[in-house]
Amino acid sequence: MALVTAPTKACVVNPLKMSQPIGGAYAFMGLRGAMPLLHGSQGCTSFGLTLFVRHFKEAIPLQTTAMSEVATVLGGYENLEQAILNISKRAKPKIIGICSTGVTETNGDDVEAYLKLIRSAYPQLTKLPLVYVSTPDFKGAFQDGWEKAVARMVEVLVDRPSANGLRDPSKVNVLPGCHLTPGDLDELRALLEDFGLYPSFLPDSAGSLDGHIPDEFTSTTIGGIDVDEIASMGRAGWTIAIGAQMQRAAEVMQTKTGVPFRVFERLCGLHPNDDFMMFLSEISGRPIPSKYRRQRSQLADAMLDAHFHIGGRKVAIGAEPDLLFDLSGMLHDMGAQVTVAVTTTQSEVIERIRTKEVLIGDLEDLEGFAKEKHCDLLITHSHGRQAAGRLKVPFYRVGFPIFDRLGAGHQVSVGYRGTRNVIFQIANLVIAHRDENDRPTPDRWRTTPGLPQHVGHRRSTGAPERSIA
Repeated sequence: MALVTAPTKACVVNPLKMSQPIGGAYAFMGLRGAMPLLHGSQGCTSFGLTLFVRHFKEAIPLQTTAMSEVATVLGGYENLEQAILNISKRAKPKIIGICSTGVTETNGDDVEAYLKLIRSAYPQLTKLPLVYVSTPDFKGAFQDGWEKAVARMVEVLVDRPSANGLRDPSKVNVLPGCHLTPGDLDELRALLEDFGLYPSFLPDSAGSLDGHIPDEFTSTTIGGIDVDEIASMGRAGWTIAIGAQMQRAAEVMQTKTGVPFRVFERLCGLHPNDDFMMFLSEISGRPIPSKYRRQRSQLADAMLDAHFHIGGRKVAIGAEPDLLFDLSGMLHDMGAQVTVAVTTTQSEVIERIRTKEVLIGDLEDLEGFAKEKHCDLLITHSHGRQAAGRLKVPFYRVGFPIFDRLGAGHQVSVGYRGTRNVIFQIANLVIAHRDENDRPTPDRWRTTPGLPQHVGHRRSTGAPERSIA
């Protein structure tokens, strides 16, 4: 069991974590026709918008109530009212997801009461879903905001089943954690459909943030799960939650609708996917398709090939709790030593990470301990690239944001095939870094004392070779 250590520094020097409001807004981006709305200052929203645009390289729908200093002190009712009216009139969304920020939480805005007043004053908003989530950015992290938003969606949008309502055993609810990419969701959808199951993802970022070009421009999200489909999730046979962060949302779903659930904390690795495949075979009543048996064999072979390069490596990882747990478990299976583990927020899984200590800290902590422990592989998001450069170690980018590489939304780490890809990517980084360091250069020619070092003849003039010494 890992020892979990809280930070003792007076301030965060180089942030690792992203804020709760951004995590909540990201969850709403997985709904069709949605408009996430941050109840706070323009700066809070513009910062998050910049991160999303740089990560996904796409147009991102995100609005703000534009709270000023005066409005914050007097209360944000008028700003929230005007924002909702403008969005509903101009963007015509199917749902507005509202996330609080630090300034409105500190002031104590009663947003639920505000929404009741707004609905009573404007009958045209009666059928427009307005989902509010409390996501103060002065505590918690990206994962917490996502977790709260999904649980709140289940509370507000999922219908309670009728007394004589029938369940469809082939329908499955999937509650993915924020550490899964749109590419991961596409992989999971194909996998579930191969078992004859019909999955509903909440949220479904693969429909809205997978990088496709829509036929027509819209100022809201261009895909994702529809509000009507969310309402019918109570008629599913099972709920599959991926990541410990989705435990709460799955429990809310079961309490409200009676749908049983199972949580899979990891889907990157051989044994976690064995368990996942067996579960799908059990609930579908079908044998595991032969293609996945072959993919499992390919993964086992990849692990054998790559363990020469990954095994024994000292790894430093900085990530959200579920992503840290997932990747560190896979690397431990490969024989690597997770020497330094830094995360962003409290979670029940971090005590079970295969390392001696997990620090809730920042990138300065990650870099400092990685240097002290002589780590030879660094894993975190793009803000860790300078640390990797100073440490002169290979750098594997994961999580959010990844803004200095293309295709962040299409990375796949789930399933046998996704795990195999991650293993090859990390092993190839190690190989490339080793080859780069072993490449001979003029500065490395003078390595044998006592032997003369020469350059070649200057053939154009016929001059004799000259000694460097």
